[in-house]
Amino acid sequence: MTRAHEALGFCRDGFADAGEEPRCSSCGSPRLVRHPLADALTIAHVDCDAFYATIEKRDDPSLRDRPVIIGGGVRGVVSTACYIARIKGVRSAMPMFKARALCPEAVVIKPNMRKYAEVGRQVRAKMQDLTPLVEPLSIDEAFLDLSGTQRLHRLSPGRCLARFAAEVERDIGITVSVGLAANKFLAKTASELDKPRGFSVLGQEEAAAFLAERPVTFIWGVGPAFGARLAKEGFRRIADLQAASETDLARLFGAEGLRLARLARGIDARPVRPEREAKSVSAETTFDTDIRDLRPLEQTLYALAEEVSGRLRRKGIAGRTVTLKLKTDDFRSRTRARTLENPTQLAARIYDAAHDLLLRETDGTFFRLVGVGVSDLGDSAEADQADLLDQRTPKLKATELAMESLRSKFGEGAVSRGILLGTGKRGRPSRA
Repeated sequence: MTRAHEALGFCRDGFADAGEEPRCSSCGSPRLVRHPLADALTIAHVDCDAFYATIEKRDDPSLRDRPVIIGGGVRGVVSTACYIARIKGVRSAMPMFKARALCPEAVVIKPNMRKYAEVGRQVRAKMQDLTPLVEPLSIDEAFLDLSGTQRLHRLSPGRCLARFAAEVERDIGITVSVGLAANKFLAKTASELDKPRGFSVLGQEEAAAFLAERPVTFIWGVGPAFGARLAKEGFRRIADLQAASETDLARLFGAEGLRLARLARGIDARPVRPEREAKSVSAETTFDTDIRDLRPLEQTLYALAEEVSGRLRRKGIAGRTVTLKLKTDDFRSRTRARTLENPTQLAARIYDAAHDLLLRETDGTFFRLVGVGVSDLGDSAEADQADLLDQRTPKLKATELAMESLRSKFGEGAVSRGILLGTGKRGRPSRA
C-alpha cells in the first residue's frame, strides 16, 4: 500500500480531503482513507459485519460486550459469531458443541431469519439509492458499481460509500465493511482486510504484489479440497500461480486454471450484474439427536416446506423442481429431486413432492439433517394454476394465504397445521 504522506484520500466521518496529519483537519476523526485511487475507483464490495449477531446486539443492548453465537442445538452449527466470540476461535459453520467448548460463556441465540431478512432489505435499499448496479451475493453482502454516479451524488464513489456506511450505522444500527477496487475480486478481497467497520482500497497495479505471499485458498472459490489439489501440483502460494503460464494452468485444471491464472494477478473482467437471481430457495435443519422414525421427519419436512413457501411468496417467484436433502448419522448426503408439471409456491405441493421422495429413504437409517429446496425458478404468475378438474389447488391456495394473514397479524404461533402438533412452537424444528 502507499505510504501515508504520499497518499490522497478522504475522511470517513466528515468526507473532507485527508491531509498529511493523522487526523482529519475538519472534524478530528482518525478514520482516514488514504490511497491515490480512493476517489477514482468505482467497484465496491459491501459486507455487513457479523450480520445476525450484530442485529441481536442492536436489539438487546445487554449483549453489547458479551460473546454471541447465532446457532442452536447440540448437533447444530454456528450461523454467525460476533467478533468477541471469534477471538476465542468460534467460526461460522463450526459444530455447536465445538463452539461451546471454545467459548462456554457465549450467549447462544437461535436464528430469526425473518428479522434478518428485513434488515437485509433495509441495507439493500440504501445500496440502491447509490446505484442501480447492485449485485446481491447473499442476505448481507453485495457488489456495487458506482460508475457515472459522481454527478448525481456530488461526491466521488469512495466518499459516497463512506457516507452510506455512516447512514447504515446511524439509521439501521449495524455496521458494514467496504472494499473499493478495480474489479469484483479485488473489491471482495479488500472488504475483508479491516473488519469490522472497515474501508480498504486496492488498486490494480498493486494487486499482484499484495496477493503474492497469500495461500492459494485466499482466492475466492478455492476451498480446502481444491487447495490440497493445487498444493499437490506445487501451488501453495498465489505467487506460485503467478509464476505459471495460463497454458500450463489450463492444461492442469481446465477452465478453472484460466480463472486462477487471472485472479492470481488481480485480473477480473466480470461486470456487476444487478439481474443476478437466486437459483433455488431452500431450508434445512440439523436435529439435536439422530432420527429414523417417519413421523418426526414428516413434521420437520412440512415445517421446512412452509418456510420455503413463504420465502417464494415474498419474492414473487415459484419453482418447478423440488429437492429433498438428507444427511445420515455417518455424514453421508442423500439428494433426491422431482420435477412438477407446473411451478408452485404452495407448501402443501412442495411437501407432497418431497414426502414421496422421503418415503423411499426411510429404511431404518438414522438421519441428522433434513432439508427441502425448490429450483427451476420463475415468475409466480404461472404458479398453481387450477383447471376444471382440479378442486384441490384453489382450496390449498386460499388456506395457505389465510394462515399467512393470521400469522402476520397475531404472530407465528397463531395457527398451525395438524401435522406440526407436538414439534414445539408452530412446529418449527430446532434450526441449524
